[in-house]
Amino acid sequence: MDARALKIEAARVALGHVTDGMRLGIGTGSTAEEFVRLLAEKVAAGLTITGVPTSERTAKLCDELGITLSTLEETPELDLTIDGADEIDPALSLIKGGGGALLREKIVAAASTRMIVIADRSKLVDTLGAFPLPIEVNKFGLASTAIAIEKAAAGLGLSGAVKLRMANAAPFVTDGGHLILDASFGRIPDTRALSQALHAIPGVVEHGLFLGMATAAIVAGADGIETLHATRQ
Repeated sequence: MDARALKIEAARVALGHVTDGMRLGIGTGSTAEEFVRLLAEKVAAGLTITGVPTSERTAKLCDELGITLSTLEETPELDLTIDGADEIDPALSLIKGGGGALLREKIVAAASTRMIVIADRSKLVDTLGAFPLPIEVNKFGLASTAIAIEKAAAGLGLSGAVKLRMANAAPFVTDGGHLILDASFGRIPDTRALSQALHAIPGVVEHGLFLGMATAAIVAGADGIETLHATRQ
């Protein structure tokens, strides 16, 4: 199967965890969009859910496909979030944010009782960091924030380019009006230490390390579907 077919299969299995009346966080990205399309078919057939999207992009797709949406203001506690990931390690720690929605994705996931990640097998890694870590930052003080990130990383033995994400020759702007720095640190041995160091920088709004949030991962490969469950670190 090609990459899209694998994503569809993972999304199909994840849909089996969605029950009638559920308050559902709906992720962002190519894999999450396959899930949205399958979910819409179930909704059209009579499934009732209340969805909270993690981005304007996801909200637009849900609206086009007839999925009832709410907000975290109206529905502040969710039963389940289903979302994709850019990397998944054996403890189900994640790197997310390749689609630019990491802040809202993390807020929605934190409001959920459970988070299920859907992905193809290429996203499984022994240690996070091959995928550049997205860091959402305030526009004000961008250069100072980038330097602070580099210094914090160096204190943990990490180095690599920290680049402003661009889109159509202009800086990429998130739904929240922020910018994203993509940090190519490579292998990150201590994700919790990096998380704490980044959160201590005033210009950092949020980062793409999702630690202790995913309860399961549904992973599709050429040999079938595997469901992985979180083990506490």
